[in-house]
Order: sequence, then structure tokens, then C-alpha cells
Amino acid sequence: MDTIASFFSFITTPVSWVIVQFHTVYGALFGDDTGWAWGLSIVSLVILIRICLIPLFVKQIKATRAMQTLQPEMKKIQERYKNDKQRQSEEMMKLYKETGTNPLSSCLPILAQSPFFFALYHVLNSIATGKTIGVIDDQLLESARKAHIVGAPLAAKFTDSSSKVAELGASLTDVRVVTAIMIVLMSASQFYTQRQLMTKNVDTTVKTPFMQQQKMLMYVFPVMFAVFGINFPVGVLVYWLTTNVWTMGQQMYVIHNNPTPGSKAQAAYLERLYKHVTHHGKTRGRGEKAIVKAIVAKGRDRNEFERKFINGLNKAGLAAQTDGTVVKSETAVAAQAEDGTPTSAAAPKRQQPKRQTKAQRQSGATKAAGETTSLSKSDEPEDAKPAASAKKGTQKSGGGTRSKAQSGQRKGPQRPKSPSKK
Repeated sequence: MDTIASFFSFITTPVSWVIVQFHTVYGALFGDDTGWAWGLSIVSLVILIRICLIPLFVKQIKATRAMQTLQPEMKKIQERYKNDKQRQSEEMMKLYKETGTNPLSSCLPILAQSPFFFALYHVLNSIATGKTIGVIDDQLLESARKAHIVGAPLAAKFTDSSSKVAELGASLTDVRVVTAIMIVLMSASQFYTQRQLMTKNVDTTVKTPFMQQQKMLMYVFPVMFAVFGINFPVGVLVYWLTTNVWTMGQQMYVIHNNPTPGSKAQAAYLERLYKHVTHHGKTRGRGEKAIVKAIVAKGRDRNEFERKFINGLNKAGLAAQTDGTVVKSETAVAAQAEDGTPTSAAAPKRQQPKRQTKAQRQSGATKAAGETTSLSKSDEPEDAKPAASAKKGTQKSGGGTRSKAQSGQRKGPQRPKSPSKK
């Protein structure tokens, strides 16, 4: 352990220095040997680390959004190779490689925290064993060993014996009660954060290996915290509880303000956004404009909630623009200028014509043909009618002569019939 700690001394030394600086500030307020001074120093260290990891968290959100855009392609691959799991996995990995996405991006914040966790664990373990580390000298080491957080020493563990806990000036019952409560809270916060992500901020219409992985982590991580938590000092439990609470609050903020497309959180967000836009007639803030801009850019690829949002704006006489703003539609403005009606009533609902039966369509076509014939006859000039009648009569008489000639008589002049002999 000492060899590993010496190898990672470039991390343990800065971590110990930051703790000492925070302890100097809080020690002036609460006392150098109090649990408040050392406990708040650990909490402040967690907050500082998480603030530094915000750019990585933003990158994680972008990677998650990129995974969401691949959902239709993933669904096609699943349907095409539903009977060949190996080929399905190969095609999925090929898709990840072509698009530059990584399904394990959700683990990046945890992996980035691991060096700091190791450094803090080793610092607190050195305090528990009475060894100086980094910038923590003998005086600070003695002060940290005397610090109690709700009756439990900073360096005590759940598995410590009663004699070891007595050396730190506490009782075994207090230590185990405090550590058990912290382990339960730590596991529960981790489970709630992952469950919130799975139930509210994931498009459940498409099942992918990414979703299966997240579902597995939802149950694995709390169990890991509960198993390994009994071997963590109280100071490390304070670290993990604080970082889990931070993660839970950060996740709630993202789900509320920038939900995943197609998720239940997006449906709730677009409903709130619709009420606000129809009430004020415009979008506010860059976040809302970015959401509206992304929805408009999708066009026909919008999901059910996004189509409902756009249709609702159109019915209210509003139109979403490509830059994310919302303005009154031209139809609504024209109607309002003519009769002074409100914008919401300016766009009446368009009614679809009733479907006719085959008999009705045929009778309608016959009627239309008759009307066309009558119109063509009525449009003829009056002076043309006699000439047409005469021509018709001539053609009729000629037609009669020809018809008689075709009834068995020869063409040309005919000889007169001889008188009959009586």
C-alpha cells in the first residue's frame, strides 16, 4: 500500500494541502479539533472536485444525446438481426465506431473521480493509523484524530474493534450507528439517481445495450457501496455521501431543464414550455431557445411530444422559428387585423369533407356530365340555331336516302316499274 501511495503522491499531496487550507478557514470558525472543521473541509473538497469536473459532465451529456440520435439506427439493426445476437453486437459496435460515440461515456465522471477518491482514502487511512502524509504534520494529525462527526471519529470504521474505537475517544455503538446510517444514505442516493435517469430521462421506445447497461448499474453500484462501505473510514463516507448528493442534484437539474428527447421528462418539459410560451407569446433564455431551435430543425423526424408541442403552438396562432424564437403566425395576424378577434380564435379548425359512397360519386359524375352538355347547348348563339337545324335536317334526309340505298337497291337511276297486268 505504501508503494502504491508513493506512486500516487502527486495526487495525495495536493489533496492533503487542499484539506489543510479548508481546515484553516473552518477551524477559525468552529475550532481546530472539532468535527465541523474537518467534516466541512472534506465536503468543500468534494464540491471543488465536482466543479472541476463540470466540463467532463457536459461532455457526458453531449455523448448521451449522441447516443439518443442513434436510436432509430439501433432499432433497425435489432430488427434486421434479431435472430443473430453476435451479428447484432458486431453491427452495433460498427455503428458506434462510425459515429464516434461511446456507450460507456456515462462512467467517465466516476472514472475521473477515482484518483481523488484513492488519494482521500489514503489520507484518511493514514490519519486513522497515525501516520503523517503530504502536508499533514503531527500537530494536524492529532487534531484530525480527535475530531468527531456526530459522535463518530473521522478515522473510525464500521469493522473496527471496540478497543480501537475507545482509543479514538468514542463508543463502538456510536460508530456503527453513524456509519450504518451513512452507508444506507449513500446507497439510497446512488440508487435514486440511477433510477431517476432510467425512468424519466431515457427514451424507452427503443431497447439498446446502453439501456441494459444503465439498468444493471442501477442495482450494482448501491450493492457495491453497501459492501465496501463497511471498510471505509467515516471521512471517506462523508466524501461519498456528499458526491452522491451532488450527482443527484445535478441530474435533477439536467432532467428538469434539458431532458432527453423522447423521454417522459421531455413530455413534462414541453408541456411547461407550451404553457409559458402561449402565456407570454415568446421564449425566454438561451436554454428554451436552444430546445425550440432543435425541435424546428428536426422537421419530420420529430417525436410524438415534439409534434404535439409544434401543433399546439400552431393552434394558438404562434409559429416556432429556426432561431428558436416564437412569433405570431401570418394567418393569425391577418385574421386579428380584420375582425379584432384574439389570436387563439383567429385560426379556426379546418373540417375534413365527408367521404362519399361509390353510388354517390357515380351519380355526381353523371349529373356533372349532364350539366356540361346543357351548358354547351345553352352557350350557342341564337342565330346559329336555325342553320344548325337546317343542316341537321339535310343530313337527316340524306341519311334516309342512303339508308334506303343500302337496303337492297342498286345505286344510280332506277327504271320505272312496269304496269301490272290486270
